[in-house]
Amino acid sequence: MIRYRPHHFLCSLGFEGKGYSDGFTANMHSLVVGQLRAPGGDAVEIEVTAITDDICAPCPKRRGRLCVDQGKITRLDRAHGEALDFAAGDRITWGAAQDRMAQLRPEDLDRICAGCAWLEMGMCKAALARLKETRAALDAEAAAPTLRAG
Repeated sequence: MIRYRPHHFLCSLGFEGKGYSDGFTANMHSLVVGQLRAPGGDAVEIEVTAITDDICAPCPKRRGRLCVDQGKITRLDRAHGEALDFAAGDRITWGAAQDRMAQLRPEDLDRICAGCAWLEMGMCKAALARLKETRAALDAEAAAPTLRAG
């Protein structure tokens, strides 16, 4: 099981191989690409936490169970928790978390992610747009009538 702060769900969705340090980026790659985006990743269970999590482990801004930017992180976690209906102690699969994220609009991130240095790079908005397109295509495919040879 992976442990995530609420704002790290969207961070994982938008991850493109960049990070705060080489160690941080390698850890993020291992979690996101190696587990969540791997075959079967939608079934990976994630526990929501209010303190440092598995992404934070090698972060150079980590100070014990908190962050040097704890005020900003608390605001981000609160906004993401409200937007995605997450609270500390919740357990959810990555697939179900993606379903919740797909309910957001990319422009919602301007409010939810306000103050995040990564927001201006556009990775998370682009990833959310792709997720929404993929989910819409799957929904359309599931709703299409099946043609039978007769």
